[in-house]
Amino acid sequence: MKHTRTLLLAATLLGGTAVAAGATELSVILCGDARPADQAVVDKFQADNPDIKVSIEQVPWGTCQDKAMTLAAAGNPVGLAYIGSRTLLKLSKDDLIVPAEISADMVDKYQPGVLKTVSSGGKYWGYPHAFSTKALYINCDLVTKAGMECKAPETWADMIAMAKAIKEKDGVAGIGIAGKDFDNTMHMFLDFLYSNGGSVLNADTGEVTLDSPQTRETLQMYADILPYAEEGPTAWERDQMKDLFNDQKLGMYVSGPWARGQSKDAVPNMLVAPVPHGPSGASGTILITDSLAVFKQKDPAVQAAAQKLAAAMSSGDAQYDLDSSWGLTPIFQYEKLGVEKPYYMDDPFWAIFVNGISTGGPEPMVTDFKSLQGVFTAMIQGVMLGEGGSVDELVTQAAADLAEVK
Repeated sequence: MKHTRTLLLAATLLGGTAVAAGATELSVILCGDARPADQAVVDKFQADNPDIKVSIEQVPWGTCQDKAMTLAAAGNPVGLAYIGSRTLLKLSKDDLIVPAEISADMVDKYQPGVLKTVSSGGKYWGYPHAFSTKALYINCDLVTKAGMECKAPETWADMIAMAKAIKEKDGVAGIGIAGKDFDNTMHMFLDFLYSNGGSVLNADTGEVTLDSPQTRETLQMYADILPYAEEGPTAWERDQMKDLFNDQKLGMYVSGPWARGQSKDAVPNMLVAPVPHGPSGASGTILITDSLAVFKQKDPAVQAAAQKLAAAMSSGDAQYDLDSSWGLTPIFQYEKLGVEKPYYMDDPFWAIFVNGISTGGPEPMVTDFKSLQGVFTAMIQGVMLGEGGSVDELVTQAAADLAEVK
């Protein structure tokens, strides 16, 4: 299989090809800094398709998605944009994007559940392009200092016991629980809900399934572990916990594969473990993707060019380069695409992030993501602040509110 350096060489050799007069102009928005794996594909695509002029704008993460959506709503859409899959349902309902043209042959090559993050009404509304799963990061020095063996907690009860020991014997927070009005507060809750056999929506009917014993057990676990969490959890979002973890002020927190690189120097004695499971399920994780969305165009040539480039950027070769170089959970089962030894194979670290996929669940697709986030924030903050009623009442209310959102 080709790799980024091969594509870069091809781009260098062919980069001088002139763009044909009267070429189709394809504007693209990508988020953050330019990524060599993506740029290599775009360069080769441009060389192979001189009748298409690709113009890429790299937009900071904080405004990237909003810019693409605002341009589309104003009737001036870009051809292709990198966008959070959570927005795809609204964009499709507003008739601003068109379905992704993912071949039947490629469908079964994706990791289980990935395409559920972009699916609605029997169609795929984006080309999955970045995928993350989650795991539990543990500071073993704090665990052993608290008098416990540093091993992966299999159950919530094990995790609570470890957090309690760290808090009571080390005097620091045993675990970080996100509670700020932010998307990863919901994401962290779903990591645990999916690790308890729970769900949010019926994948086929869209029916709200949040009002369940599994959700009540998950929210009760939050209530049980909060005494051993960081102070003022409603002020914290997940990514801020890295600093507490690196400063030896936090025993455990949930994050993605990128967290290993963020903490390996500050916390050299670190254990990465599957998300512990609850009483009603097996260890799982939320499945989150970002996608390449093709925006609806008046000019069919632009739309066709966007489909062609999106397919190239998310193809097996190109996607492998992005996943492996960027340190992402693999979107594809690359062994099915002919890679003899993918970067994640026979690696205990990557096994944790891959093994939870089959029992995980997607980020829910609704037309109003902000309101969805608000439903979960209200429920979680309700138990954190002791407001809004009992666990049973908070879950019942959240399900009723969610029925109004979707």
